[in-house]
This record gives sequence, C-alpha cells and structure tokens, in this order.
Amino acid sequence: MSTVDPREARRVAEQARESGWTRPSFAKELYLGRLRLDLLQPPYPGESETRRGEAFLALLREVCEGVDAPRVELEERVPDETVAALRGIGAFGMKIPTEYGGLGLTQYHYNRALMLVGSVCPAIAALLSAHQSIGVPQPVAVFGTEEQRRSLLPRCARGAVSAFLLTEPDVGSDPARLSATATPTDDGSAYLLDGVKLWTTNGVVAELLLVMARVPEGPGRRGGITAFVVEGDSPGVTVEHRNRFMGLKGLENGVTRLHRVRVPADQRIGEEGQGLRIALSTLNTGRLSLPALCAGAGKWATGIAREWSRERVQWGRPVGRHEEVARKLSFITATSYAMEAVLDLTGRMADDDRHDIRIEAALAKLWTSEMAHRVADELVQVRGGRGYETAGSLAARGERGVPAEQVLRDLRINRIFEGSTEIMRLLIAREAVDAHLSVAGDLVDPDTSRSEKARAAVRASGFYARWLPTLVVGRGQVPSAFQEFGPLAAHLRFAERASRRLARSTFYAMSRWQGGLEARQGFLGRVVDIGAELFAASAVVVRARADADARPERGASPLQVADVFCRQSRLRVDALFEGLWSNTDELDGRLARRLMADSYTWLEEGVLDPSVPGPWIAPTAPGPSPHEDLHRRMG
Repeated sequence: MSTVDPREARRVAEQARESGWTRPSFAKELYLGRLRLDLLQPPYPGESETRRGEAFLALLREVCEGVDAPRVELEERVPDETVAALRGIGAFGMKIPTEYGGLGLTQYHYNRALMLVGSVCPAIAALLSAHQSIGVPQPVAVFGTEEQRRSLLPRCARGAVSAFLLTEPDVGSDPARLSATATPTDDGSAYLLDGVKLWTTNGVVAELLLVMARVPEGPGRRGGITAFVVEGDSPGVTVEHRNRFMGLKGLENGVTRLHRVRVPADQRIGEEGQGLRIALSTLNTGRLSLPALCAGAGKWATGIAREWSRERVQWGRPVGRHEEVARKLSFITATSYAMEAVLDLTGRMADDDRHDIRIEAALAKLWTSEMAHRVADELVQVRGGRGYETAGSLAARGERGVPAEQVLRDLRINRIFEGSTEIMRLLIAREAVDAHLSVAGDLVDPDTSRSEKARAAVRASGFYARWLPTLVVGRGQVPSAFQEFGPLAAHLRFAERASRRLARSTFYAMSRWQGGLEARQGFLGRVVDIGAELFAASAVVVRARADADARPERGASPLQVADVFCRQSRLRVDALFEGLWSNTDELDGRLARRLMADSYTWLEEGVLDPSVPGPWIAPTAPGPSPHEDLHRRMG
C-alpha cells in the first residue's frame, strides 16, 4: 500500500459523504467506539430464495459426493467430467441473475455452496469462486451495459470459465502501478492490449478474461486503468506458464501475455479510468469466498479432531482427555463456530443493500484466513505424525486417509489471496482512521499551524468526551440493552467497552504521531486486529442466541461454544491492547534496515542456498511470446 496522505484521506471521506453515501457499517461504527447491534441482524433470505438455494445445495452435494479429490491432488487438474457435472447443475451461474440464465442465488447461499465444495476440494471451489466472485460475471452484472449483460452473462452461466487479470510480475498489492496498456485504434473502434499478467487464477483454462490495462491520456480522453472483457482465444493471448504451488494443486493459475490483442470498444466495462473502482468493488464481495473456504475447513477439522481425540488412546485414556490436547480441541471447535458465524453474517449483509460491507468483508477475509490456518495447524499437531503424513500414504498402509497436511497447505494461500494479511490491515486501517480524520483531521494535516492544531485538539477532545463517555458499571451488572442475550451479555459489554477504548486509543495516536500515524503500521495493524476480534465475538453472540432459539433440540450447546470463543477472544484482545504501547516495533524497524544494509551477513554463514539461479523477478519485455501457448479449454 502506498503512503497515505492525511489530506487526501480526508478529501475522499468528504467526497463520499457529499455523494450521498450513507449506508451504515457495523465495523466502521465499531472502530468509532459504538457497538451497533442493530446492524448485526440483517434478514435471512426470503422463503423463495431459501427454497431455490436449498434445492441447489442438495444437487451440489450429490456432485461433490462423486468428486475424486485425491485425483485432483495427484493430477493437478480438475477432471473434465467434474466440470461437466458442475455445468449440468448450473454451478457456474450461481450468482448470475435468473433473467440472464443463472440461478440467482443470494450471497448467503453462494457462500454455503462454496463452503460445501471447499470441504471436498478447495481447488474446485477456487475454480468456481474465481469465475463468479472476481471474474467476468460480477463486474459485468454491476458495471456493464444491458447489451453486455445479455451477451456475456448467459455464456458464463452455461460454464464459459472466466478469469481476472490484474496482477503483474512487478505489481502486486499496488495495482495503480500496473503497466499493461490498452491503446485506442485510430478510428476508436477498438483497443490494442499489451502486457504480461501473473497469477491469473483460471487463466489457463478461461474462455473469457477480465483484463485491467492502462489507457493513455489524449485529447478528449481521460485515460487511466480500464476494464476489458477479452476472449481467451483472441490472437495475441498466450498462456506462457502454468504455475504450481505448495497447495491447491488443481488450481489453473498461470502467466498470460497479451501482445497487440484487439478488443472491440464495446467490450470495455465502464468508462475509461474506472478500472480500479471496478476491481475494488468486485473484490469487496469477492473476498467473501475465502471465508467460505475457511469456515468449511474449520467444520471439517472439528469433526476429524473430535473422532481422532476420542479414538486415540495414550497413557490409559483418550488423548482428548489430556489438558494440552483438550485446549487445542476447544480452540478448533470454538473458532470454527465463529468463522461460520462471521461468514453467514457477512453474507446476509451483502444481500442487504442497506449495508456498506467494505470493512466487514475485509475483516472477514483477514480474520478467517488467519484463524483457519491456525485451526489446521492445530489439527496437524493433534494428529501428530499422522497429521504430517499424506492421505495417500496413510491409505496405502491401511489407515484412514485423512488429508490434514493437505488442508494446512491449501489454506495457507488464503492469507495472501485477494489482499495479503498485511495489506488488508492497512486497507481496513485506512477506512477506520478516515472516520476519525473527519473529526480531528487538522491535527494530522502538515499544513495546519500550531495554533490551529491546538484549537482542533480542543474541539476533538470535547467531541470524544461527549461521544465516548466512560460508563461505570458495577461488578456483575449487565446493561438492560443486552439482557436478551442472557449469559452472553457480559461479552457484549466487554466488546462495547473495548470498542470505546479502541476509539480513544486511535484518537490519542493521531494526536501523538499526527501525520506520522500512517507509518505506524504495527500500531494500525493491532487496531485492526482488535476490531476484527470484537466483530467476530459480536457475530458469535448474535448467532448463538439465534441458534438457541431456532434449534431448541441443541439445548445450551450454542451458548456454551460461544461463551468459550468469547473468552478466548477476550484474552487476545487484552494482549493486543497491551501491544499498542508496549512493543518492539521501532527496534524491529532498525534491525530490518541494518539487515538490508548487509550488517548481519555473518548470520548466513555455514549454509548453502539450494535455490535455482535466476533473477528475483523475471524480465517481461513487450512483444510476441516466445513460449508455447498452454491455454486449454475445460471439458
């Protein structure tokens, strides 16, 4: 992420307000110190949407039961017959409206579908989600013309696989630097695209490509990063390499070169210069596909951990009865429940147009990807040597082939996909701090005089004093607003106090570091992580109460799981608050700079580097591809 200019941040926030953007956001309110539980209860899908969604999930379950997941891992590709089966039930059009040939599922049921598929084979879930969450369907449905929707969406719904081409070899989390170009033809009827795109999920098999490229400025032309739909078999499109990774072996991901690829002007999505807006808007809901995979993995891990810990006996009793293992089982179970609660909540928020979910979607992606990886790691530890052994090896010697190590490898990418953890923290921090800037912006404006800053501090202090009053609640007392949550009300009270403390801490940091706050990424990251925990805990409490009411046969079990999760989360929050002001951030920065200045090369003595020689980033000179085209159509 590039350096944040406080004045620019405040200008963007003001423009948002002036443009009429008033949709509420629970997470934004949370970072401002207000626990708005009324925003945590969006409606579930209606009766007709539920019937349609549940009917599709039943069909999808039948297909998933026939998936040969070990074959995908071994052959590193999704079998054509599996793709055909998914096409047959309309899985490639889950989110596409029915008037364009799709199933028109809600985000809630789409998430449940990805959770189901991901539990069997994450590579297949990635194929479906990359196609629908960030590929051609979503931006065309939202930003395309009616003619484009009628032309492209039915193709996508029938199974014309699409891919999203944004990242480049030298451009990752800073897409504003992308160098791929789209040069208008002299008659204005088309564009000629040139560039190289990296990590093109689905790009190896895609029939349609959503490409981001820069249009040059010119007379009467604003130019800028622009979105185009490109036919995968267009002359000049070359898949130069199929990438392979530590996990997701069936992922069809590659390097795609574009050389003078002619794209008709009517295949441009939106106006010139709107590409980043389209990409970021697409990613807002697209990020929810990753929490779905994480929640599915957590539910599977809970079942495996339960069965193994009961069956495996050591020192005369099941290993789950030993406290060290019991702690891991508790973490796996409680965290898995929380991931599902966050997933369902954000899905319903996405379906409710009254909500702005930019921060919630980012928090869901950030928090679930981190926690799911921890859950998988703990599962491997609980299973010991059998957790580290591959499923194929276990099965070959007569034991149940549990792919615990594969799940750990598969989940690792979620902390990087669609915005790494570090970038997500900065993105969320930018959104959260923007709201504070509207109150105390002059404090961090480098052009503000000392006297003006003093007056701004007085105004802001008065505002925060009125806004965030210190409430004194006696020991054991529960505010009446939370009594409906029974034994879980105390956790909401903690979340309310913590959110106010978080807002005060953010304000204090702004007044202390002023314009230097954006460089305090360690501090901002902890602020974001505290909010993520409070968001998850709030979602869990609301979910547990709803579960207890809707499923009385479960008794108090939802409340028990929720209580344990909230207690674990509170410990993490306390540690994060402590880390706001007691940390080694400055020392870490100095050591890192010395390391990069070759001050510690002596630490590297005594070992050999097994890396294959080559440049850190391969050169990507423009021109026709010298490589064989590896593009293939899925059956």
